[in-house]
Amino acid sequence: MNEFILETKNLCKNFKKQEAVKDISVLVKKNSIYGLLGPNGAGKSTLLKMVTGMLRANSGEILFDGHKWSRKDLREIGSLIESAPLYENLTAKENLKVRTTVLGLPDSRIEEVLHVVELEGTGKKRAGQFSMGMKQRLGIAIALLNNPKLLILDEPTNGLDPFGIQELRELIRSFPKKGITVILSSHMLSEVEQIADHIGIISGGILGYQGELKKGEDLEKLFIDIAKKYRREK
Repeated sequence: MNEFILETKNLCKNFKKQEAVKDISVLVKKNSIYGLLGPNGAGKSTLLKMVTGMLRANSGEILFDGHKWSRKDLREIGSLIESAPLYENLTAKENLKVRTTVLGLPDSRIEEVLHVVELEGTGKKRAGQFSMGMKQRLGIAIALLNNPKLLILDEPTNGLDPFGIQELRELIRSFPKKGITVILSSHMLSEVEQIADHIGIISGGILGYQGELKKGEDLEKLFIDIAKKYRREK
């Protein structure tokens, strides 16, 4: 049985003359939280957009659950990249109903995912009136609708207050027990340190480090060392 839900092999992506991602090979274990760290502009979002089919790699290979990735695998991948894709004039349930209709999913999933992200009690309140934390949780609920094996969250705590960050942290921690592997992309070391099982550090489009997150490890020093070593010259 394959122990990895996601593998990339020498993945590359160029934008005109710039190499956004260069020979990246990540290994993400099933039912774990993988923290993808890197400065802004390091290539994290580019990598995740290739895994979610939003961008096409120039070269390299993506394996999902032991086989070569295809667009069919997006049925088992949920993602929240950048901001939550919400209709602000609709309620939480109505936002989810739009997606279940498009995806051909049963409406029973609406109540299930609202319960997971603790938004059952929002009633007729429109998404545009939600706090930033509630919007992020609704975005995660949308990503969970198809009951994914892999959930990709790109900078999910951006713009959240400390209370919202704490709530989101607890929610993310609960996913591996439900059979959902999480890739958490962030430049906030403290958040990843408290939540991740394994980490990868990207700088200048290069995966400079990958390994298990060990207790007592000086993550800040490791991050700075890798970021300096591989950062792009401006």
